[in-house]
Amino acid sequence: MTEKMKGVTLLADWDPRDDYKPHPKDVEGEKTYLGSKVWRNPRMKIMEHDIPKPGPEEVLIEVKACGICGSDVHMAEPDDEGYMLYPGLTGFPSILGHEFSGVVVDSGKEALNKRTNKPFKPGEAVTSEEMLWCGQCKPCADGYPNHCENLDEIGINVDGAMAKYIKVPSNTVWSIESLRDVYEDEKELFKAGSLVEPTSVAYNAVIERGGGIRPGDNAVICGGGPIGQAAIALMKRMGAANVILSEPVEDRCAMGTDFGADYIIDPLEEDFAERVLDLTNGQGADIFLEATGLPNHVLPGIEDVIWEGSTLNSTVVIVARADAKLKVTGEVYQVRRANIVGAQGHSGHGTFHRVIQCMSDGMDMTPLITKEISMEEAPEHIKQLRTDRSNCKISVILE
Repeated sequence: MTEKMKGVTLLADWDPRDDYKPHPKDVEGEKTYLGSKVWRNPRMKIMEHDIPKPGPEEVLIEVKACGICGSDVHMAEPDDEGYMLYPGLTGFPSILGHEFSGVVVDSGKEALNKRTNKPFKPGEAVTSEEMLWCGQCKPCADGYPNHCENLDEIGINVDGAMAKYIKVPSNTVWSIESLRDVYEDEKELFKAGSLVEPTSVAYNAVIERGGGIRPGDNAVICGGGPIGQAAIALMKRMGAANVILSEPVEDRCAMGTDFGADYIIDPLEEDFAERVLDLTNGQGADIFLEATGLPNHVLPGIEDVIWEGSTLNSTVVIVARADAKLKVTGEVYQVRRANIVGAQGHSGHGTFHRVIQCMSDGMDMTPLITKEISMEEAPEHIKQLRTDRSNCKISVILE
């Protein structure tokens, strides 16, 4: 008899909206690149699943910690018509969870550890990328695995990590054994490992897509969620002179200060553009990160800073996911030589390795985790996160 395990499972009904235009790679009833246009009545259940068995190039991991992401919240959240809010690639039913770490239980004969170039050892502490890229399409060949033509995503359209075990391709697995020198407590080690993925999303947004910064530059982070907080830590590590966080929630402001933010703006109480210009002596900023998911509330203020500040070549990076048509003023970007770019994912460019290296060197991201829960508590907490912003990152701890 096949062994079973429980998993936090998301189900939804395939019921396309009237204006739905199928993506060329959509598979009817199974997978779409336009989640908010197709999936209706999302709902979560703790269900039994077979314990997966690894293939020749796969690794079976016993999960120890798994973070709840905003993507999990928006996939499980319906709009007024019952359609899920999440706009991207999705396929259901699937086990949720893609920010995780754990230990190797088993692996295929052709699964090699990137750290040693040898087979994985049972018990080795690891994490994994969330994006499963093919390595054969043109975007992959061009070095852009985040935009793979045959992309699958853990916890999004394939089974994720809110379960006892998860099976993943070996090319997405990264050792976190180096973190043992920093975290003597096993629980803290795996909590840190589960934060490599969201920190890597921030790394990709700031460095790969945003172009990074030079020491002495000014940076503005809009949104104090996990991605915004990780961006603060990375910006200060890169030598930013002034990192400004725009965030209305007091606890997240305090956390931002702890991660290195030099100034805090409450956009509900202060004039965002006026305050940024004041704090930077009229310069403005070299990079802006839109991490709120409310781009049309944020972009007008950013444009005002770009237009009125003395800094040319500013880059605006949109990293939060939102099904929204952006309203931008082309003249501002033309005259001020500014850029607006999108950032998706975290794969490629040695991002995971570099984030793990930063963590090994003392960049502690575990303060992001403000609450720990059991797997059985996850569905209710995912629902609560629709409106409750008192926690930054909730971690599901699997014993």
